[in-house]
Amino acid sequence: MCGIAGIIAQATQDSDVRLVKQMTDVLQHRGPDGEGIFKHDHIVFGHRRLSVIDIEHGAQPMRSGDGRYILTYNGEIYNYKELRIELESKGVTFATTSDTEVLLQMLIAYGEKAMDKLIGMFAFAFHDLKTGQTLLVRDEIGIKPLYYTYVNGKLLFASEIKALLLHPDVAGQTRLDNRGFQQYLTFQFCLEGQTLFHGIRALKPGHFLSFNLHEKTQDIKETCYWSCSYETDFSITEESCHETISELISDSLTKQLRSDVKLGAYLSGGIDSSLITAMAVPRYENTLKTFHGRFAEGEAYDESVYAKAVCEKSHAEYHETVPSDMDFIDNLPKIIYHMDEPSAGPGVFPQYCVSKLASQQVKVILGGQGGDEIFGGYARYVVAYLEQALKGAITGTNDEGKHIVSLGSMAPNLSILKQYTPLLKHFWGKGLFDDMDKRYFHLIDRLPNAKSILNGDVQNDHAVKETFQDFQAVFNAPDTQSY
Repeated sequence: MCGIAGIIAQATQDSDVRLVKQMTDVLQHRGPDGEGIFKHDHIVFGHRRLSVIDIEHGAQPMRSGDGRYILTYNGEIYNYKELRIELESKGVTFATTSDTEVLLQMLIAYGEKAMDKLIGMFAFAFHDLKTGQTLLVRDEIGIKPLYYTYVNGKLLFASEIKALLLHPDVAGQTRLDNRGFQQYLTFQFCLEGQTLFHGIRALKPGHFLSFNLHEKTQDIKETCYWSCSYETDFSITEESCHETISELISDSLTKQLRSDVKLGAYLSGGIDSSLITAMAVPRYENTLKTFHGRFAEGEAYDESVYAKAVCEKSHAEYHETVPSDMDFIDNLPKIIYHMDEPSAGPGVFPQYCVSKLASQQVKVILGGQGGDEIFGGYARYVVAYLEQALKGAITGTNDEGKHIVSLGSMAPNLSILKQYTPLLKHFWGKGLFDDMDKRYFHLIDRLPNAKSILNGDVQNDHAVKETFQDFQAVFNAPDTQSY
């Protein structure tokens, strides 16, 4: 990963250069291999680089050959080789072999439409010195972070909130965002770009922000360039679905294995990371190193036997770390500092330990994150579908959510809910068969469990009502579907 930061203002000063330097310095952990600052009349862009592709010639911020366009970018464009061929066929010439230059030339050639052609994870700022137009862009899923704020006539952006807080105009005005705080207490994350810092927003996944200082009105508006489609395709068979998924994963791995530095894989021993490891080994020209976090508290918590079996079968190299209680105590302050905002669940600690181990041997790592989200692997989805299937079987209707999972088809798999009896009791304790949005909110609302330790101001009816309204706005958005 890399770190980016910048200031867009009516007239940038030397003090802005110093501030962006401080902002990128605090992001050094994201990019220890190089740094760069670019200043012009209206912008100061900064960059901290982790070198992965074209180590010698991919320095940033990168400027086009004619000097008109500037790019500072965090991420990787996996299909950069294919895009480079496309651009070369149009007469574009390149000075490097980096994916950064490919992204720069794509933006020059296609503007906002370039995002439709990109396959990768990215967050970047692109500026046209002639028109004064700036684009802030984040990848479709939001893998790469990008935060921004508009204060005293200046637009500031950075990969992490802590970099924005270094600016005195931001630090002097920032306070807790009560709405974001209420959302976090309810969902253990914030909705729709909200953060816990008043005035600081996260650019939403699949969105870009267009900003031009030369325009009379300085409205900050995010535009969606990509969204999921949840329409059911009834023509797909189970066999064709397997084939399509296999092809997509294979193609994804082939592209993501492109690297000019050593590469490895996280391997928990679960389905997702095991699949990635097994499929990556024959596609990787070197021995694939895998990294596992083993818990020594008993067999019930130790999954290393599965990880080792995958490595033995696929001929991958196995490395493990055993996080201890003292590791937790020693590293928790550092983890909190790097997170900026709290993250739900205890997984961040062992993930940090495994990442620390991996960083000693490789620079790029594959992982199996996202599988449960894509394939509906969380038990809460089964619980929610079960209620709807029961409701449909009783009423003889299927008018909510267009779900296609019948009670009969679910029955053979309901044993997975055995350990989730407390969740079922809580979910079905009230409001059974109520409206879907209310029921799903009830399913994922974590606030009732915390009410005993919160004062009345936090859990007042007005705040709860606002949070539910925020949830409904997302739940019923045109590009989303209910469970």
